Amino acid sequence: MEAPLKFLCILGMLVVFVSIGGFERVEGAGECGRSTTPDNEALKLAPCAAASQDASASVSQSCCAQVKKIGQNPGCLCAVLLSNTAKSAGVKPQIAITIPKRCNLANRPVGYKCGPYTLP
Repeated sequence: MEAPLKFLCILGMLVVFVSIGGFERVEGAGECGRSTTPDNEALKLAPCAAASQDASASVSQSCCAQVKKIGQNPGCLCAVLLSNTAKSAGVKPQIAITIPKRCNLANRPVGYKCGPYTLP
């Protein structure tokens, strides 16, 4: 009788610890902050669709404005470029990574390693 009670107590403690750990991850900030995900941020870069697939395509002012905003956090910009939403939209990361430079953004993240790519 004592062994099953001990087992139930240990099992209960494990459930509590796993629950607490799970809540921390849900409330913790990701690459793009607390209130958004890289996939949601990727949707904001819709004006960059053509420029992210063709290195010779012109980059619109609305695209540059969004990249400038997201690019203030290089980790977020990287996560957005490599996100599932970007991939499903046909974004080519090796081309998309050049957009901050093509926008002539003075405060762009230069030399930041983004997966296998480096921001020029």
